[in-house]
This record gives sequence, C-alpha cells and structure tokens, in this order.
Amino acid sequence: MKITAADVVVTSPNRNFVTLKITTDEGLTGLGDATLNGRELAVVSYLRDHVVPLLIGSDPHRIEDTWQFLYRSAYWRRGPVTMAAIGAVDMALWDIKGKVAGLPVYQLLGGASRSGLMAYGHASGASLPELFDSVREHQALGYRSIRVQTGVPGLNRIYGIASQSGPADAGAERYDHEPAQRGALPAEEDWDTRAYLRHIPTVFEAVRNEFGPELPLLHDGHHRMTPIQAAKLGKSLEPYDLFWLEDCTPAENQEALRLVRQHTTTPLAIGEIFNTVWDFQSLIKEQLIDYVRAASTHFGGITPLRKVMDYAAQYQVRSGFHGPTDISPVGLAAQMHVGLAIHNFGIQEYMQHGTKTNEVFRQSFTFEDGYLHPGDQPGLGVELDVDEAGKYPYETAYLPYNRLADGTVHDW
Repeated sequence: MKITAADVVVTSPNRNFVTLKITTDEGLTGLGDATLNGRELAVVSYLRDHVVPLLIGSDPHRIEDTWQFLYRSAYWRRGPVTMAAIGAVDMALWDIKGKVAGLPVYQLLGGASRSGLMAYGHASGASLPELFDSVREHQALGYRSIRVQTGVPGLNRIYGIASQSGPADAGAERYDHEPAQRGALPAEEDWDTRAYLRHIPTVFEAVRNEFGPELPLLHDGHHRMTPIQAAKLGKSLEPYDLFWLEDCTPAENQEALRLVRQHTTTPLAIGEIFNTVWDFQSLIKEQLIDYVRAASTHFGGITPLRKVMDYAAQYQVRSGFHGPTDISPVGLAAQMHVGLAIHNFGIQEYMQHGTKTNEVFRQSFTFEDGYLHPGDQPGLGVELDVDEAGKYPYETAYLPYNRLADGTVHDW
C-alpha cells in the first residue's frame, strides 16, 4: 500500500479548522487534525509546502518510522507549527491502519481499559447567579464534572467567561463558544491578579455551598500568575477540594512548579501549550503535576501522546487532555482512543462543537451520562464531508490578549 495523495483542507464552519486527508492507492483515507488556534495558516503552509511532498509514495503502515522521519529530518525540532503538522500525519496514518484492520484505533492500542471517559464541561458567569445557571445547564447536558470560571469585580472582560467573550467591536464575532474571535485584530482584555486572588476563593465557597461536596470542580488559571501567586491560590482553594487547578503559572518555567508544589496540596494540571515529552520530563519525574494536559493535535499525534502517558504512569500521573473547540472532532477522537486504552486516564475536557462543525465532521463518538466513547467504527470514527467543508472558507481570527491597568501586556 502506498500514499497517493495528501490534501490540506481549511474550513471555518463554526471556527477555523485545518485537516489533513491522506489517500492510499487502495482507496482508503485517513484524517488528521492540524488546527493551531489563531495561527492556522502557518501549519497549512508547513504541511502543503514541506510535508505533503515527502508523503507521496510512502507506506502508510510505517507510523513510527514516518513520525521519526518528519521529526528528525526537519532538524529544527519541536514548536507548535511543526508538531501540529506531524500530529496530523500521525493521526491520519492511525486512522488508515484502523480501517485496514477493521478495528477502532483504541483496539490497536491494546483495547479498552474502561467503558467510557469521564468528561468535564465549561461553566462560567460574570456573577454568581449567572455562574450557578451555567453549572445547572451543564449538569442538564449530562456533565458530571464542571470547570468553573468567573468574572472578577472591576474587570470588564477576562478569559473563560462566555458572556464576557462577545465582540470587541462591530467587526468582530465570537464563535463556537470559545474566546477566539473573527476579526482583523485580537481583542484586548483586562487583568488584575490581586483582585482575582481575593475573589476566586469566595466563588468556590459559594459553588460548594450551592452544589455540595460531591461535584468534581476544576479551575483554569491560564498562565496568569507568578509562582508565589499560584501557590497562594492553590492553598486558598484547598478547603473546596478541587479536582485540579490548571495552568497556574506560565508553563515555560518548569522549576516554578516546585515552589507551587511546596505550598499546596491542590492537584495541578498543566501542558496544553506543550509540544513534546521533553516539556513534561522534569514535571513528571519530580511529580510536580498530577495531570498531563497535552493535546494530540499540538503534541505530534497519537504516537507521542501514548508514549508520554506510559512515562507518566510510572509516577501515578494521569491524563487530562486538552479538548475545547480549537481541537477539531478529529483531534478529539484521537485523544478519546488514547484515553480509552491507557490505564492512567484521568478526565477528558469536552466542549461541544457547533452544528455546522458537526455537519462538516461526521462523528461516531457518543456522550452519555457524563461519559465519552469514541465508538467502534474502524479507524478514528470521523469522516470529512469535503463538499460541506467547502462552504466555509477560512476567516481571520485571533485569541485575545491582556493588559494591566497601567497598560502593560500581561499573560492571557
């Protein structure tokens, strides 16, 4: 069997997606997600101009060899653009291998270790009543675990609040339930860490009083705190028994997690902006985190995601794969197959895509009673409707950014 074509499909139904479709001489096709939120066209060029020519005529069954070739032959390794491109190829090859075998990918990874994947949803509100309504809405949808993001008094627009993530101006449009916005320029948001640190513990106290001690609650700090600020937040949230505190401090400085760990027993999750196992090496070995937040799309695909979780298993570190709507249904399916197979699964982030997206990407996975399952169709279980995708051309869109009260650009 040989690869005869590799097409890069860019579509923007409810948001921008980049999909690689590999075709073999036997007529089998495989899909891979290459979406890099806010920088999608950089990956498009990397794939079309540099990777696709290397794939034509190669054997799609040689997944490990192809991964190593694309990673090592480039010389300039790592980075989100490179790893998203490699990840798309890797997913597509696993998709093809599953179709050849007549099995879902999780069966090729060793079979299921559980009957379903516990998922968490994103509840948010600018005020406590709005937040409580959002939590109830997510429970009604079937979520058994809830991420809580809240407005902060005195701040107009901040990360994670759906009602505050509206257009920055008449030319911008928020889309598919996430912060990214269509428009020529990124939206500016505001930030005050001290106000945030004062407010957040009171919010979780109120949520616990309203919804009780059993509901697993998560929170995303989104890289905005210094290490000592993150340690202070983790300690102040201990009475409210969080499932995890995510991205409490910028992830580039791995040593920072040592300080955080010294001061709090709140479980820590990190890694959605990581691209290789090297970014996790010290964090896992020193047991400075509890959950791996890597995304198959930005981490090089299924192959390295499985490897990093095998490494993490030695240290009782579990998975918490990144899964908002900037991961396409293809990338989400890839993570579901890994999560179903590995022993050290923790939880799966799941933001539901819009109707137009689900018409472009035909999916076999299910979400019932709070649990995801990738389905039992051969391969990944997602098919691309190319004609439907063609109805939605790429539209410029950016993630927002933060400024402090004095005008300083701050981590968003």
